[in-house]
Amino acid sequence: MKSGFKILAIESSCDETSCAVVVDGRVCLSNIVSSQIDIHTRFGGVVPEVASRNHVTAIDNVVKLALEKANCTLTDIDAIAVTYGAGLIGSLLVGVSYAKGLAYVTKKPLIAVNHIYGHIAGNYLTYPELEPPFICLLVSGGHTAIIRVEDYNHHEIIGNTLDDAVGECFDKVARVLGLGYPGGPKVSKLAESGQANIQFTKPNDTLGLNFSFSGKKTAVINYIHKLEQAGQVIPREYICASFETWVVDELVEKTIKACEQYGYKKVVIAGGVSANARLRKELQEKSIAKGIECYVPKFEYCTDNAAMIGSAAYFAYRDGIGITDMSLAPKPNLSL
Repeated sequence: MKSGFKILAIESSCDETSCAVVVDGRVCLSNIVSSQIDIHTRFGGVVPEVASRNHVTAIDNVVKLALEKANCTLTDIDAIAVTYGAGLIGSLLVGVSYAKGLAYVTKKPLIAVNHIYGHIAGNYLTYPELEPPFICLLVSGGHTAIIRVEDYNHHEIIGNTLDDAVGECFDKVARVLGLGYPGGPKVSKLAESGQANIQFTKPNDTLGLNFSFSGKKTAVINYIHKLEQAGQVIPREYICASFETWVVDELVEKTIKACEQYGYKKVVIAGGVSANARLRKELQEKSIAKGIECYVPKFEYCTDNAAMIGSAAYFAYRDGIGITDMSLAPKPNLSL
């Protein structure tokens, strides 16, 4: 591949409409994100039909802005990339259809990208020197996994959630506490003024590198309900601090254990929950103490964005992977 290979990438898997221009998988020229958080907050979560309609409204302008900010035209673009899974079927369909249209009109190669690969690739934009192999902790509203990244396009899940994803768990705890949507940032903010002095249940040490967050969510909800039934004040700050510490400790402990078990000296974090300040701090400190290099993405590459898709697409295209045609269809349940 030539140097300076430009990819225009589109991401619309959930409730962010995003377009980016990425060069050689490492340099982001533009990364425009149109968020729907304010729209979905009134519903207490993402409404799929509303999300897809807003993608239709936003995508054309987002693409134009991305090209303008990158100071280039479609003629300068070498390939088109798009998230085709996993995600909401209606949302994915908007991005895939638009990308196919662009590829057809411009006669540029079309690259299909797995959303999870994109989250991992966000670290390549933050750290241009980063190369596999490494261990990745993937934490988001839909996924929680420890992944062995052997190469840019070869990944193995070595630890997974057996039920809820960690981001989903944060949202449910926030909802019970009346904090609203999105829950993760609100729980973390409130936790800053509390102390982690509540033990909800005893730790489960029988899961190996796997996780189970359903029990944690239930334990917190039961604790809150007991206080309500007794007419006691709900110490929301302390509940948030205790819950967050409980979850973060397990995520960090098992990620470090995975590095030691597989003999890896590099660890990265990816996904929306990688923006959590306590998680970033704890993982960095524990990694350093164990002689492990720790990489955390810039905040703009934590949540859904097209730049990470453009980065993943570059390495896929370089290896002859993901190249597709007009038959491309979204896959909402796409796995790693």
